[in-house]
Amino acid sequence: MQDSLHAAPAPGPSGSSDALLRLIADSVPALMAYYDLPGLRCQFANQGYAAYNGHTTESIIGLTVQEAIGDKAWAAIQPHVERSFRREHVKYTHEQTFPNGEVRMIEVNLIPHFDAHSQQLGSFVLITDITERWRAERTVRQSEERMRKFTEATDEAIVFHRDGIITDGNEALTRLTGFALPEVVGLSIFNFISPEWRAVALDYTRSGREDPYEVTIRHKDGHAIPVEVVGKTMPLHHADYRIVVVRDITARKQAQEREAFIALHDSLTQLPNRHFLMKQLSQVLSLTRRRHGRCAALFLNLDHFKTVNDSLGHHAGDQLLCNVAERLRSGVSDADVVARLGGDEFVVVLTDIQTPDDAAMVADKLLAAMHGVFTIDQLPLTISPSIGIALYPEHGHSADQLLRCANAAMHHAKESGRGNRQFYDPSMDASALDVLRHERLLRDAIATDAFELHYQPQLCLADGALQGLEALVRWRHPKRGLVGPDEFITFSESRGLITPIGRWVMREACRQLKEWQDQGLAMVPVAINLSALEFRQRDVAAEIAAVLRETGLAPQYLDIEMTESVLMHQTGQVLDTLNALKARGVSISIDDFGTGYSSLAYLKRYPIDKLKIDRSFVMDTPDNADDVAIVTAIIQMARSLQLKTVAEGVQTQAQVELLTELGCDSMQGFLVSEPMNSKLTMDWLRHCQRASGQ
Repeated sequence: MQDSLHAAPAPGPSGSSDALLRLIADSVPALMAYYDLPGLRCQFANQGYAAYNGHTTESIIGLTVQEAIGDKAWAAIQPHVERSFRREHVKYTHEQTFPNGEVRMIEVNLIPHFDAHSQQLGSFVLITDITERWRAERTVRQSEERMRKFTEATDEAIVFHRDGIITDGNEALTRLTGFALPEVVGLSIFNFISPEWRAVALDYTRSGREDPYEVTIRHKDGHAIPVEVVGKTMPLHHADYRIVVVRDITARKQAQEREAFIALHDSLTQLPNRHFLMKQLSQVLSLTRRRHGRCAALFLNLDHFKTVNDSLGHHAGDQLLCNVAERLRSGVSDADVVARLGGDEFVVVLTDIQTPDDAAMVADKLLAAMHGVFTIDQLPLTISPSIGIALYPEHGHSADQLLRCANAAMHHAKESGRGNRQFYDPSMDASALDVLRHERLLRDAIATDAFELHYQPQLCLADGALQGLEALVRWRHPKRGLVGPDEFITFSESRGLITPIGRWVMREACRQLKEWQDQGLAMVPVAINLSALEFRQRDVAAEIAAVLRETGLAPQYLDIEMTESVLMHQTGQVLDTLNALKARGVSISIDDFGTGYSSLAYLKRYPIDKLKIDRSFVMDTPDNADDVAIVTAIIQMARSLQLKTVAEGVQTQAQVELLTELGCDSMQGFLVSEPMNSKLTMDWLRHCQRASGQ
């Protein structure tokens, strides 16, 4: 072996040199061997190498590489060995599986050995177990691969930076900013943050905070992008390494802005709502007060707006409100405030006026604008507002006071013929208080059932037989006694009180009629009036079914009377309700026929049984030829549609004779009887029963 290694002779006695070499070779953790050329026979091996290949240090000497490591291993390493014996330093790694199944990774170095004349004599073999390092590196690579896949899969931008200098980023970052990755690597992260937010971002980064915060960044094209930023500090090689997740929150900000807008604005007209109006009006008053100026509040309510909803439907009503809002905005300056309180109520705040005449001029301008024709669903409509005006400082010093005074003035405008404007006067407070007092009394009446029903008979014109009873509600007023429906029904509708009153009437009429029938009286229907508002607010069919079950009244003894306006509103809903009632056996009548939107179309569409000719057409017959013609036309039309007719307001025998001649089926009016309370009605029924010999 010394002959082959003469290029590096060992000092000292040969025996001690060989022993020292052996000691060193067997002590190092690597596997070592030496193979000569040209035979590729082992000339030296340490204990580790020999044992690794199943030999001893003595038995492996003289064996070829193939004999020492086996045919399979030789086939795997032969190309590397051939390279080594071509004077090349070869280094490679090899995955080794042991008989116990353990997998280890080894690193093999094949180092050529030359003599002093550069003649290759053989090769050293150095094998090192790098399993632990290999496993650690594999873990890092896997982690990096997972991170790469994550960063590319997420829609959130990810930035890697060290001391604020960008080192890497994902594709989402390029999509968010518009910059290619090479354009941002090496730049400061603060270059991309809007100037007004840089101090916040710098403090966040320097302090190592890891809680989310919001800033604005700039896109490559210059537009601002609101983002949420979350950073994480990772200590690496004695430097501050930060991973930053940047999330685009444009949609969130837009949603927040939309929510804030909705909270302060009317969803239909986009005008400020009551809440926002009060804030704006308070600010206007504060500024006006500091300037020692004047301002005004105009309270607008549309006249007869309910008719539009009842006749054309809520969709048309909504269109009209939007058009009104636009005309109001166009009729005032940009500094003024236009708001919708709800329904058909609007408020205009004039932020800077010099005299009351200035407010009056604006109000007159708005009146003129409102009087112009509105086109809704290709139909021309006209409408007018009633306007109340309150001035600061004359009429109030707070937003609540000013609006209350303007509202009182608006109601005075209504009472003064509608379609006009009125300035507030302290005397108007009494009227407003009267309204509140009237509402309180009516609510008390509902709570205590302070109502009673009066009944008016309907007789057959042909033979005078009883055909039915109409139930008419009265209010037992605590001071005025019995009050007729004309004085509180419309008011009840305007204050949202008609539904509980209607429910009471329905239940009481059915109960009373069933009681009379149980006594052998009044085997005829009772007619009950329902308003258009009740049809919108109530599930009429279900309520009637429940009342009939509760009272035990047979459905054929109930007649529902409604005005024509009901049929002109929400036709689908009304048709379904009427069909449901008809299916139960309830009859349907049109009250006050001829005073509304009379149309053969709806008479054919709806399951109607009876037309009631309004008293306004009957009262002047037979002397008024026009009224006679109208009554004649109604009766003939009803006959052609196979509908019964009832004439209202009959007071003379001449009217009876005319109606009989024209073919009218029934009549009601003072000639037959005034509306009577339940006791008088029962007496009347018994009298009729005795008179007929029953």
